[in-house]
Amino acid sequence: MNKIKKMVGKDLDLSILVGLALLVLVTVAGAFGGSMYSGRNIQSMAFQIPEFGFLALAMMLSNMVGGIDLSIIANANTVAIFTAYVLNGTWAFGTEGIARVILALIVAAVTSLIFGAFNGLIIAKTSAPSLIATLGTMTLIQGIGMALTGGSSIGDIDPLFAEFGKSVVLGLPLIFWLFLLVSLILGLILSLTGFGRKLYLYGGNPVAARFSAVNNEKMSILVFMATGFLAGMAGLIILSRVNSAKVGYGDSYLLQTMIVCVIGGISPNGGKGKVQGVVIAIIMMQVMSSAFTIMSLSPYTKKLIWGIMLVLVLGLNHVIAAYSQKRTLKQSMKNLQSAQ
Repeated sequence: MNKIKKMVGKDLDLSILVGLALLVLVTVAGAFGGSMYSGRNIQSMAFQIPEFGFLALAMMLSNMVGGIDLSIIANANTVAIFTAYVLNGTWAFGTEGIARVILALIVAAVTSLIFGAFNGLIIAKTSAPSLIATLGTMTLIQGIGMALTGGSSIGDIDPLFAEFGKSVVLGLPLIFWLFLLVSLILGLILSLTGFGRKLYLYGGNPVAARFSAVNNEKMSILVFMATGFLAGMAGLIILSRVNSAKVGYGDSYLLQTMIVCVIGGISPNGGKGKVQGVVIAIIMMQVMSSAFTIMSLSPYTKKLIWGIMLVLVLGLNHVIAAYSQKRTLKQSMKNLQSAQ
């Protein structure tokens, strides 16, 4: 029992999140019965999670350094457009089959890293707030996509690549397993590597990080390159699932990624949060989204509910932070009295 109390005290946010997720899962099961957790519906949710999940991981990284990346949706869609042009033969440069798919993946990786590095360079070199910087790059990247397509969707992609988004392994989509693998790797990097420790330090206190020999500019560029890369992966998932790319796809995801990060315990001020919290929040949000679909709620009602959730969770986080601060102060006073 004491062990459990220590674990709960050590990560109160994660404990509350797990409890909230279990409450949502049980409530939804009671409301909709077997239809919600049927094999078919679970597989359907698993197909939908990755594209949103990669975007949420991207937003998570930007939040962990005390910033925000508003360009992730534009990044994902424009990377998907570039990739689609390679896969439909427009920019294939004579390649076919697997060679064309490999070229498309290289184009996607390079493009997403360039977009991310551009964000990082602007923020690092000009000290511009990430909100303003990424709002500008969002408009620029959207403009590139619009100039290339004229607002039309780009389809007719290579069937070999399209098969990737439909493949199922052990009863679940291959793209879902890929999402879990990337989440695991990212979690290990943040928890066990020097880069992860520097990221937490930089996000929590940039001044202290600088005095601890952390290159803040380099860290900012690397983090936003990572957010760009994850957003690019989301673009590939979207392209493989819907077999086309278009400017403006998934615009509603931006608000939802912010909600997921807050619910998942990521501090908007930086320096706090874990990947597992975000993954739990993503799954919980997907279950709720499926419940809204079964209830035939309108998109406007869904946005209202997501907005209410964001405000409530921000309020709850404030209460938890105040409680933790009060408990720490009380413990410090007790230790001081014991020392005297």
